[in-house]
Amino acid sequence: MIKFRRRRQIVPARTPGELDAMQAAGEIVGRALLACRDAAKPGVTTTDLNDIAHQVILDAGATPSFLGYEGFPASVCASVNEVIVHGIPSKDTVLADGDLVSIDCGAILDGWHGDSALTFGVGKLAEDVEKLNIATSEVLEAGIAAMVPGARLTDISHALEMATRDAELRHDIELGIVDGYGGHGIGREMHMDPFLANEGKPGHGPRIVEGSVLAIEPMLILGGEWGSDELDDGWTVVSADRMPASHWEHTVAATESGPRILTPRYE
Repeated sequence: MIKFRRRRQIVPARTPGELDAMQAAGEIVGRALLACRDAAKPGVTTTDLNDIAHQVILDAGATPSFLGYEGFPASVCASVNEVIVHGIPSKDTVLADGDLVSIDCGAILDGWHGDSALTFGVGKLAEDVEKLNIATSEVLEAGIAAMVPGARLTDISHALEMATRDAELRHDIELGIVDGYGGHGIGREMHMDPFLANEGKPGHGPRIVEGSVLAIEPMLILGGEWGSDELDDGWTVVSADRMPASHWEHTVAATESGPRILTPRYE
C-alpha cells in the first residue's frame, strides 16, 4: 500500500503535543482491539468483530482509518489462521475453537492516525500455534526496544530479524518472515515513508531522531517458509503453504526517555 516519494535523511519527527494527539487516536485503537479479542468466541463471525471495533471508534468521536482506504470495505482487517494480513471481514468466516485471529485496526482523531494489530486465539490453540503467537509478540517487543534516537531505520529491521531467529531457538519452532510486507511511517496519513522491513542489515536508511514515529509490525509464518499469495479479492494475503501466521503491531515514537508506544492497550 505504501508509495515511495523522496528519500529522507531522518524518519519524520513529531512535537510532544503531536505525539500526545497521536496517542489519543492510538488509545482508541487499543480499546477497539481489546473489545474484538474479548468478543471472539466460537460462532462469532469476523463481521461481528468488525462491527464491534467500528462502534468503539465512532463512540470515541474518531473515524475508522481503514474503511474506504484504497477501496477497503471494512473498519478492520480480520485475518484468521493462514491469512497473514488484510483479511476482509465476512459473515461467512465463523470463528471456531483453536482459530488464530489477527485484528489490524486504525483510527483517525483530530487528523492524526493510530495503527495497531493484535493476534489472539479462540479457545485453546495448538501448542506450536501458541508458540508462534508468543514469538511474534516478543519480536515486536525487540523492534520497539530498537526505536531510539540515533538509530538507523534498518537497525530496527535487524533487531526484528535477530529476535525472530532467537525466538526459533527458545520456542523450538521454525518461523518464516513474510517478504515484502512490514511497517511504515505514520502521522496525518496512515501509510507514509519510510517502509520498515522486518529483516535486514543494520546501519542503513534514515536516522531516527527525537519524536520520530513508525508503525512496527512483524508478521511471521509457522514452519520457516516466507512465501505469500494475494487472493483474487485484491486484499487478502495468505501464507503460500497455508500454515498459520501471526501479526503484531504498535505505533511507536522514539524519545530520549525511551520508546513510547502510542497505541497502548490498557487491560
